[in-house]
Amino acid sequence: MSKNIFEFQQFTIDQSHAAMKVGTDSDLLGALAAGGRHILDIGTGTGVLSLLMAQRFPEALITAIDIDDNAITDARTNFANSPFSDRLTLLHTSLQEFSPPKSPLQGDTGAFDAIICNPPYFDHSLEAPDKSRTRARHTSSLSFKELINGAYQLLADSGTFSVCLPPEVLSVFSAECLLTGFWLQDNYQIKSLPHKPPKRYILIYKKGRTECTDHEHCMRNADHTYSEWYKKITGDFLKPPAKPIC
Repeated sequence: MSKNIFEFQQFTIDQSHAAMKVGTDSDLLGALAAGGRHILDIGTGTGVLSLLMAQRFPEALITAIDIDDNAITDARTNFANSPFSDRLTLLHTSLQEFSPPKSPLQGDTGAFDAIICNPPYFDHSLEAPDKSRTRARHTSSLSFKELINGAYQLLADSGTFSVCLPPEVLSVFSAECLLTGFWLQDNYQIKSLPHKPPKRYILIYKKGRTECTDHEHCMRNADHTYSEWYKKITGDFLKPPAKPIC
């Protein structure tokens, strides 16, 4: 099978054009993110997160946005070919210019119950020569402050904001969320192996006061076999055997 095609159990991702391909970050965030009736996917890329959320939450209506032409091309194809196409809306726009359409998708208020994002995080590193990859991986087109403030404004009261982050930007992102008014609801610290420090954090913030629950998990066991936890959370999505992509 072509490396540009990635098959899940209920849908297929064509990633021929998008700069960022399907990866473990999207699998984990799609499996753990908080949902709701109206969901916004910021920087959808291939659309994989929206499709995972559509599968997990059968009543959800999902709006996906992206600024990149190539990402929109792939997401449009993937949405149209999925069994969830009637619940997905794709918009070619940046978060800064996004205005929720007044339609049944968002209800009367235009607010979302849940927002998901696998955000750009290479804040100070050298930018990639490919413009699409730069937009997808660097904060030059969407700063943490713009992302967090935008999510806060678009969320309904008690709504959730779910993200996946590497450890090197965790403190900066978390501080900005705190300043904006978000409260951390769930902190998933995810290791690749038991003896290693967390490689990824899935963070679920709430617009409103809440208590934080910490979770620590490993994707693989000490013998490098895939953990029961990872297989359990991805078992309804990935074709067996459940296997991290990276």
